[in-house]
Order: sequence, then C-alpha cells, then structure tokens
Amino acid sequence: MEVILITFNYTTMSIFYSHTLQNWVLIFTAAFIIGLSKAGLKGMDMLNVTIMAIVFGGKASTGIVLPLLCAADIAAVYYYNRHAQWKHFWNLIPWMIVGILIGVFTGKDLNEIVFRKVMAVIILVTVVIILFMEIRKTVSVPTHPLFVSLTGLASGFTTMMGNLAGAYSNIYFLAMRLPKNDFIGTAAWIFLVINLFKLPFQVIWWKNINSTSLQTDLVLLPVLFIGFWTGLKIVTKIKDDSYRKVVIVLTLIGAVTIFLKH
Repeated sequence: MEVILITFNYTTMSIFYSHTLQNWVLIFTAAFIIGLSKAGLKGMDMLNVTIMAIVFGGKASTGIVLPLLCAADIAAVYYYNRHAQWKHFWNLIPWMIVGILIGVFTGKDLNEIVFRKVMAVIILVTVVIILFMEIRKTVSVPTHPLFVSLTGLASGFTTMMGNLAGAYSNIYFLAMRLPKNDFIGTAAWIFLVINLFKLPFQVIWWKNINSTSLQTDLVLLPVLFIGFWTGLKIVTKIKDDSYRKVVIVLTLIGAVTIFLKH
C-alpha cells in the first residue's frame, strides 16, 4: 500500500511539474466549466474544449476531457434523472452512435483546422436560425425525420472528433422547446450513454487515454465537482424563458471562440 501511495504521489507531482502555472490556470478553468455545463449551463462546453486543446493539442485533449465528462454525466444523471424525456433520448441515440462510428474511422486523417472552422460556421448559421425563431416567437417544432437524423449524426460525429456535440444537441432541444429541467435531464442521460460508448474507441483505437491522462483527471475532479455545484446554484435561479436565451448566448460565444482559435 505504501509503495502504491508513493508511486501515486510521485506521478501526481510529475504531472504538476509538467505544466506551467499559466497552463494549470487554463486546465482548472476548463474543468470548472465542464462542471458548470453538465449542471445545466449548456453551451459552455465548447469553451472547455477550446481551452484544453490550447494546452494539450486537439486529439490529446479529447483523452483528457472524456473521463471528466463521464464523471460529470454521472452527477448530472443523479441530480436530473426524474426529468428525462425518453422519447427524445431514443430519437437521438441511434443516429449519434452512427455518427460516432463515422468519427472513429475518419478522425485520424481529417484536417483539424478545416474541420473546426467548418463546424463553427455550421453552428453559427444554426444559432442565427434559432435567434430568428426566437424573434418570430415560433411555437411549432420541427417534425421532419431528417431534422432528427441530421442533428443526431452531427452530434455523434462531433462528439467523437472533439467532444463538441453539445452545440448540436442544444439546437435539437431548443427546437423541441423542452422546459429547462427536461432539457438538462434528457441531455444528461444521452451524454452519459454516448460518452461511455466512446471510451473504448479512445482507449483502444486512438490510444489517447492512458495512465498519465487519468492521473491528470484525478487532479481535476475536485475542481469539476465544485463547478457542478456552482452550476446547480446558478441554474435554479434561471427561469424557463430566460434559460433558452442563456443557452443560445453561451452556444454562440462557444462557436465564435472555436472559430477564432488558431
């Protein structure tokens, strides 16, 4: 037991020394944002992806982020479980799985810069459409099967490529006009299942989750849960009508951040 503890402490200290103070500020900020996002402040997840990519690089950062997302998803499911709308869960899950499998086999060869900018443009255009719907006070929801399938495929593909499905799932739930807690509860279950499904591919195929990345995650877990607790306190004070606007604004900020990142 003492040998294990010594080894753990040595590895942990090595991890701390492997990054500058500035990088650790960024990493802790990203972990805090993950907690906020999973507690219900949707749209912020794109900011944590951008921050982690700055520190670790695009593909390596996904291996750091994914276990943190799984931990936060478990907390979100525990807290919001009773609000899940299973119709929307089953609408999206099959298409997201297909999107993930496509992402698994194309992720190694796709130009990251081009992909990121195309993705950001799509997000920006879609947010503009949602803003237009908000201004017109449209109450109808999309019923065409293509809307579900395309949204699910895009969510699955982008979650495999860079843990960025949040923007597309936000678009789906906003279009469905789900109440705040139903939005968060359904998303919590979807992403718990999807992120656990992604784990073996990240470990075996992409090989970017390893003992070192998991040690980093252990250091970040307390910050993540502080962010989750803080997010819960904030979300409870946001009314349903205002929540839609908060999600739209945060999604837009995240898209712009990704688009401008070099």
